[in-house]
Amino acid sequence: MTVHPTTKKRIGQGVLAAATVALAACGGGGGGEAVGQGTLRMALTDAPACGYDHVWVTVDRVRVHQGDAADENTGGWREIVLAGDASERRIDLLDLTNGKLKELGQIDLPAGQYRQLRLVLAENDPANPLANAVQLTGSTTELPLDSPSAQQSGLKLKNLEISDGQTTDMVLDFDACSSIVKAGNSGKYILKPVLTLLPRAQTGIQGYVSTTLTMAGMQVSVSAQQGGAVVRSTVSDKDGLFRLPLLPAGNYDLVITASGRSTAVVTGVPVTATSMTSVNDSAKPILLPTSAERVASGSTYVGSGTATRETEATVAASQVLTGGPTVLIARTPVDASMATWTLKLPVEAPDKAAYSSDGTLSFEADTSAAGQYRLQASAPSRTTLTEDTDLSTADQVVDFHFAP
Repeated sequence: MTVHPTTKKRIGQGVLAAATVALAACGGGGGGEAVGQGTLRMALTDAPACGYDHVWVTVDRVRVHQGDAADENTGGWREIVLAGDASERRIDLLDLTNGKLKELGQIDLPAGQYRQLRLVLAENDPANPLANAVQLTGSTTELPLDSPSAQQSGLKLKNLEISDGQTTDMVLDFDACSSIVKAGNSGKYILKPVLTLLPRAQTGIQGYVSTTLTMAGMQVSVSAQQGGAVVRSTVSDKDGLFRLPLLPAGNYDLVITASGRSTAVVTGVPVTATSMTSVNDSAKPILLPTSAERVASGSTYVGSGTATRETEATVAASQVLTGGPTVLIARTPVDASMATWTLKLPVEAPDKAAYSSDGTLSFEADTSAAGQYRLQASAPSRTTLTEDTDLSTADQVVDFHFAP
């Protein structure tokens, strides 16, 4: 397929994320002589966004390459034929929660290994100033999403195998919550896409939270975690249903959070390679107790002083539960201009229950973890910093200083 000529500036849509995609192969190799052809089919989904009613992106094209060092001007890129017309390519990412997918399109490719996938978004220009935009919760105004110039959102892949005569079904997870950064007091918001590539599979976790929460308009976030890292996340619908599809087989900790509520954790939820695991049904929904909240905040710097700010950092708050596990409660990118960050976190003890195949969850409060948080600051090419803090009696300010 002929690569689309570069006739206009391609705006910078985010950071370069690492993903490992290991698929069963029936042949083919990377970078060598291709044997036969297979098909790559792509869809888009989203993890929940924080503090936004809508997050729109306009997909211009999706490209793949067999070389891991190729840049946007290197020959050999192949483009997926996008589904639908131009009007259908402006996508509200917040419509794509709870396992909903937006089909992007497909392409026939020479069999072999592919090392890069790039999502190119249309440019916000005078003709279409809101191609990529955000609407804050409670607002009726769409704000343009600015982007760093001269970049494309990309994934470096490891062994994405296109096999002769087979269709490889993949889903691109666009994490809107982690992809939007406020730029100081300028009123601007910057789009730095955080992307993950997942095999499409009918596996995962589903269950229900109480409609006492959802009918009150509360956003309930649910994540499947391993080792304190989020693998998939979503928000429940108005009926309390949540679905976390596309999970590889294994055991997960289910973490449920909502503003003004204690955290609930269901440990040891098994996922098989062939089916969805239900943690409960609508007759036994999970209800999060009310909780006061306190604020952890601070700034991120480079070096011992405060003159140089690290504006590419992300700060996460985790809790170490008695007897395990460690679970991530919240995270936020720092302000793109000031490098400041703020997290509002529950003070009351998290509730923990072990998974039971009969759908009965017996929660107990982990009182020793009440108000206790482990903060971690990370930034590209810098060593992650960790600081424990106690919010049980007062708000806390924690500044992070990365080594130069």
